[in-house]
Amino acid sequence: MTPRGAAVHTDIAIVERPDGPPSLIRPGQLITDRRGARAAERWIRAASSAGGVRTVWLNPGLDPLRIAADLRARGHLASANHVFVGQPLWFGGPASRPVPADPVTWSPEPAGPRAVTVAVLDTGIAGHPWWRPSPWFAEVGHADGETPDSDGDGRLDTQAGHGTFIAGLLVRGAPGVRLRVSRVLDGHGVGDEAGVLRALDRLRHDPPEVLNLSFGGYTPDDAPPPLLAAALARLSTRGGGGTAVVACAGNTPSARPFWPAALPEVIAVGALDTAGQSAAPFSAHGPWVDACAPGEWLTSSFLHTAGFRGYARWSGTSFASALVSAAIAGTLGSDLASTPGEAAVGFLAPPGGHPVPGLGAAVPSGL
Repeated sequence: MTPRGAAVHTDIAIVERPDGPPSLIRPGQLITDRRGARAAERWIRAASSAGGVRTVWLNPGLDPLRIAADLRARGHLASANHVFVGQPLWFGGPASRPVPADPVTWSPEPAGPRAVTVAVLDTGIAGHPWWRPSPWFAEVGHADGETPDSDGDGRLDTQAGHGTFIAGLLVRGAPGVRLRVSRVLDGHGVGDEAGVLRALDRLRHDPPEVLNLSFGGYTPDDAPPPLLAAALARLSTRGGGGTAVVACAGNTPSARPFWPAALPEVIAVGALDTAGQSAAPFSAHGPWVDACAPGEWLTSSFLHTAGFRGYARWSGTSFASALVSAAIAGTLGSDLASTPGEAAVGFLAPPGGHPVPGLGAAVPSGL
């Protein structure tokens, strides 16, 4: 299956599998650390270093999957530069495109006794009445703004507004939350592991309480991406850090591990249907999925363009993950004594709770 939108990205290699959706990588590239780059010198035609990661361009004809496997066998951190994509559209599941919605009247509620920061790595953010006066929005730079038409074809990009939609779910679900926005996906929802690693490195020195990652992808061998796993382990409460890391399980629908959600350091979130009782038809599932929240036809903030008046309805595990992030942040904001890890555990193992088969614990949305 060729992912939708592939035609606009010529720098993506599609690694097909007969039993499911493909993996996506940057052709001729691998990522590694300083030691790995030194060990790979004989294969390299160019390299760049930023944010603690080395992006390596291999000599023509070399297979980055084989080179990365060789380096890992010799004890180095290395992998192909995996392409990650925002959900819902890229893997061709039944999740939707956004549709215009009527304006929603909402005013920011007073913050709780504790200021909570949620980092959002996504398509960026646009100005919106729900947060335009907020101090945190004044800190969002041009590089982290939404790009509605990144390819200049005169049409709204397929996932433009994705980050803005998620931001609305967060600010409504967690009163007084501060967002820290980094654009790691373009308007078609496409980014790569190297870009995500650079964004994570920037968070390392001032980690947020919650990190929302509403994107992901597969690896050709279904093994965890080693550099991403190491970076998230340093941040995550599950790995000993101070950040609750939340990621969407993907809209495949499949039990195949979807990264970064399937990493043990991450809270993987699937989507419930509109009734809130069963899995949405597009949601990934499996023993690696920790939690679920409503994910069908949610209403939130959007762009003011192309027939939209700043609001949309949209479906996907991306948005279920934002609701779980908001629930954790909301608990932290109202409880000075709670830690991100404790707040997350409270939702993942509620007293008397009944998990949804294949989707883990159901988390109330609060909206």
